[in-house]
Amino acid sequence: MAKIGLFYTTDTGNTRKIAKRIKKQFAEDEIELFDMAKTTPEAMRGCEALIIGTPTLGDGELPDPLTEFLGHVEASHFEGKPVALFGLGDQVGYPAEFVDALGITYKKLKKLGVRFVGSWPAEGYEFEKSKALHDGEFVGLVLDQDNQADLTDERLEEWLDLVKPELLGVAVAD
Repeated sequence: MAKIGLFYTTDTGNTRKIAKRIKKQFAEDEIELFDMAKTTPEAMRGCEALIIGTPTLGDGELPDPLTEFLGHVEASHFEGKPVALFGLGDQVGYPAEFVDALGITYKKLKKLGVRFVGSWPAEGYEFEKSKALHDGEFVGLVLDQDNQADLTDERLEEWLDLVKPELLGVAVAD
């Protein structure tokens, strides 16, 4: 089993594409992708660290596979594991619900005692409000493929530099 399990849900395919891009930044034996529509939380037990990714649908809603998945997670699925989150949203089309699914996911997992890594600065985004914003930062990496796709590579690289050492449990030299 891979050291890191990257669990994602997708609606239009954008989150799956980002998950695949993240996977390419790790060695083959370090990470495995899991589509939440095709797996259960039990698959998390074999992973030493987790990345969870989701888009936000419509007016700040969770995708159905994520809602179902979260309904079956237990604290034991996350015990001792660092968890990094990423979310996709549209800050222009939905400025009052920007990446709300990321915030909802964070809130549900926080109640289970999850240890999160990889918060992300809110600078560089223009939106009215977001459930993913806590203490002035997002609870995970935020990407807007609709309006800021040109910033995705840079944001991914910077975020992965931040979370990789914690997810892999090793010190990374500068």
